[in-house]
Amino acid sequence: MRSVARRVAPGWTILAASVPMFMVSLNNLVVTNALPAIRKDFGTDVTDLQWVVNGYVLAFASLLLTGAALGDRYGRRQVFLIGVALFTVGSVACALSDSIPALITARVVQGVGAAAVQPLSLTLLAAAVPEQKRSAALGLWGGVNGLGVALGPVVGGAVTEGLAWQWIFWINVPVAAVALPLARWALRESKGRDRGLDLLGMVLVTAAVTLAVWAIVEAGENGWNDSLIVTALAGAGVLLTLFVLWERRAPHPLLPLRFYRIRAFVASNVLSLSMFFGVFGSIFFLAQYLQGPLRYAPFAAGLRTLPWTAMPMIFAPLAGLFTDRLGGGRLMTVGLALQGIGLAWIAALVTPTVSYSELVPALVVAGVGMGLVIGPTSAVVLGSVQPYEHGKASGANNTVREVGGALGVAVLTTVFTTKAAEVPIRSRADFTLSFLHGMVPAIWVGVAVVGVGVLAGLFIPFRQGYDLRTTPIRLVVPKEEYVGRHRRAETAYEHTTAIPRLDARPMPPPARYRRPVHSDQ
Repeated sequence: MRSVARRVAPGWTILAASVPMFMVSLNNLVVTNALPAIRKDFGTDVTDLQWVVNGYVLAFASLLLTGAALGDRYGRRQVFLIGVALFTVGSVACALSDSIPALITARVVQGVGAAAVQPLSLTLLAAAVPEQKRSAALGLWGGVNGLGVALGPVVGGAVTEGLAWQWIFWINVPVAAVALPLARWALRESKGRDRGLDLLGMVLVTAAVTLAVWAIVEAGENGWNDSLIVTALAGAGVLLTLFVLWERRAPHPLLPLRFYRIRAFVASNVLSLSMFFGVFGSIFFLAQYLQGPLRYAPFAAGLRTLPWTAMPMIFAPLAGLFTDRLGGGRLMTVGLALQGIGLAWIAALVTPTVSYSELVPALVVAGVGMGLVIGPTSAVVLGSVQPYEHGKASGANNTVREVGGALGVAVLTTVFTTKAAEVPIRSRADFTLSFLHGMVPAIWVGVAVVGVGVLAGLFIPFRQGYDLRTTPIRLVVPKEEYVGRHRRAETAYEHTTAIPRLDARPMPPPARYRRPVHSDQ
């Protein structure tokens, strides 16, 4: 479907796509510093309390692909606006909750809305901004995303200490009141080229991701040997296998498997998973370290994470500006290497006597690296597929990020718990020693996973080569003749579009065998 272009300045477009994304990012971590107050109000235990966080994560991660697919089918702006509205309704329900089950249910509603907002905000922005400004716009989007994550613990701590925990949800209402009309005015409607809806694929992948994320989250509490955890992971594996088998023959696949023959797409997703594994896992322990051994209050602890978490607000937009000139793959690889160096530096520094000021340089290095990764990632992922596939590619990348974050917290928690138990606790000093005995090896595991991501980044092509978005081609030549002449092409069938390897040098077919076509956005 080709929608009528709106003459809206790029700045308004970026703002319209980014404000709802900021709201969603903020709510990833805003509730963490409010948990003690929520526990006191409802008199609940830690097991129920953790699902105030995990209920949101579970719904969010499991429905990202579905949210992107619904946008492609029914209209990206329309589904995006529905997602913002649903997220706002969930926020109001959270603020009005009078019991833990009601609060957890409302957080799930928030997660469902967020699953439509996050992938479609990226797709709508990419479709609305001119090609030459796209990388910079996506870098700004990444900076806003990073700002939301950075301010989550700070806002949560400040609001909880100054007002009441309910206000961390009420603040979403005025933001949404501005975001909804702004998005309706500034973002133009678009759909994917494929009008079909892969219902079976949606069911399979949603069930698989739900089981996997649930098992990952619960493993941090119950251990990886728990029978329910093992069963859930096995079930997720079976469902994921069925999903892959179905997608190979589905007439309208939810996630085209040929994406995984594109080197830039695969390497970028591996790099994203490893980055979010290291970031979320390590920040989880850093916040506890600041409040535990260093004895900072929740708000003060949140402020002291800003040298790390606020850096993406500065460096993600800068990285976006230089993506086309320097190459997204190079920036992402260097950024992830800096994050690994920062994490290793933190692991080497933390002792019972270390001061916060000694940690600041390491936090800044890790934060700069995080910004250099976030800025170009979206541009590289979307640049590796055609415009009408942006929704599917965005949904896949965001799912990988969320699973990586959940996996990082769960795995590093397991390492922490195992090692910390080796030190008996008889006094406050013993508690600090036990905490550090668990925290240091956990962060080193995060460094190792980040190292895998750095290796993956080396496989991202510097130039993404033949760009079908600007020169689409329809072939009317027999496959054998085309492949014989141009062996760098991946496929070449009569009346189908050839998709050359993204790491190959552009080699268009002879003029007599091509004629221009138009792809919908």
